[in-house]
Amino acid sequence: MKLTMNVSLPENGASEYLLILVDQDQLQTAQSIYQISDLEQHIQLSQFKMGLAELLPLVGKIAAQPNSALVGIEDRNLIKPAKLAKIADIVIKNAQKKFKQISIDISALPPALHYLFALNLTQAAYSYDAFKSKKNEFVLEQIHLISTQPSLSTAQLNLIEAIAQGQNFARDLGNCPGNICFPEYLADQAKALAEQYPHLLKVTVLEEQQLADLGMHSFLAVSKGSDRPGRVITLEYRADLSQAPIVLVGKGVTFDTGGISLKPGAGMDEMKFDMCGAASVLGTLRALCEAELPIHIVGAIAAAENMPSGHATRPGDVVTTMSGQTVEILNTDAEGRLVLCDTLTYVKRFNPELVIDIATLTGACVVALGKVLSGLFSPDDALAAEITLAGEQSFDRVWRLPVIEDYQELLNSNFADIGNIGNGGPQAGAITAACFLERFTRDYRWAHLDVAGTAWLSGATKGSTGRPVPLLMQFIANRAQTND
Repeated sequence: MKLTMNVSLPENGASEYLLILVDQDQLQTAQSIYQISDLEQHIQLSQFKMGLAELLPLVGKIAAQPNSALVGIEDRNLIKPAKLAKIADIVIKNAQKKFKQISIDISALPPALHYLFALNLTQAAYSYDAFKSKKNEFVLEQIHLISTQPSLSTAQLNLIEAIAQGQNFARDLGNCPGNICFPEYLADQAKALAEQYPHLLKVTVLEEQQLADLGMHSFLAVSKGSDRPGRVITLEYRADLSQAPIVLVGKGVTFDTGGISLKPGAGMDEMKFDMCGAASVLGTLRALCEAELPIHIVGAIAAAENMPSGHATRPGDVVTTMSGQTVEILNTDAEGRLVLCDTLTYVKRFNPELVIDIATLTGACVVALGKVLSGLFSPDDALAAEITLAGEQSFDRVWRLPVIEDYQELLNSNFADIGNIGNGGPQAGAITAACFLERFTRDYRWAHLDVAGTAWLSGATKGSTGRPVPLLMQFIANRAQTND
């Protein structure tokens, strides 16, 4: 999706459809600018109230733009970022099957919301039909944004386009079924990305024998139950190797049955989404390559399939991690932290500036925050503040939860250094999971994003969201700008 910023309609009839955002205060201005014929009578007959995302066709009423419509935004003084997605959805739904190029007059929106609205438009223009016989016939390719106060620079538009490509890539990976998307598939996707951007990306794939040689027995405790071997995949984005890298670590459990601690059958199909942390890392690297930001980033993906079999880990088994700490595996369905802890130890070799892990880690985080906010855990106040700011800027928001020493005793084990679940039953499940990871990250600055609630939607809108690619890209863009 290409975006442009304009102060008036593009010349030479480039736009096939014009949508004008309006509230009561902006209606007369729109009529004056576009010379809309019989507008007052048309509004009365149609009972158009300018409600949020309410659409009024103006076929033939604007001489310069025969295909046009008004889109209500209620009140520009009261509109909040959360409402922009609904407006973007109605705009895209009315255009994507009919027109290649459209124009949207966003003058009615406060300039501070222009960036988010443009990002929402790209997010709304997504569909997944890879395994459907009948494909979605979407033709929309370009959106011309119009405002009397143009607020988006070319650099901002380029960043939005890059985020859209990365987020859609992450969504495609998340939506891909588990019989296609297994650990080797993720490795192949990383290699293909490196072939597409050979001047920017270097990919390394570790196979299970290499993982065993490194002592990553916590990781292997998960992958050994499956006939699909696990992989640790690293992608190094090398735009500025003079900097210590920011490392992104993604949980890539391509299907999670729970292992011997088998999950209930209802809704288990959604466990193909348990690799969305890994998908977000791949999506972020894809977006980085498109944006070509001057920064050094390493993505690391812990890819495994968690299956029950004669080779699977049993509850009560004890394993030794790459760090040397031992873990009693009390529940094989708490597998994400097992693959992540060894990967978090492995990435120390990159001498990172900081590390952020992204994981669909706990149902407890979904109970706490629902589908709105991702959970943020970090002992580093400054890093947590940076991530929170990036979340607000991209409207891919987080909420900080504690990861403090007081909770560590809930991980005590009688038989190993640490248990892989808390011994307090359902108490603080998302926090004890973060505290488990924290024990493997004390040599560098670290934050953990629990995206179990935000990485995908259920029900009629079931599918991957591609979050937190917008957040990660905004965080990285802020860092790249600071480094300049």
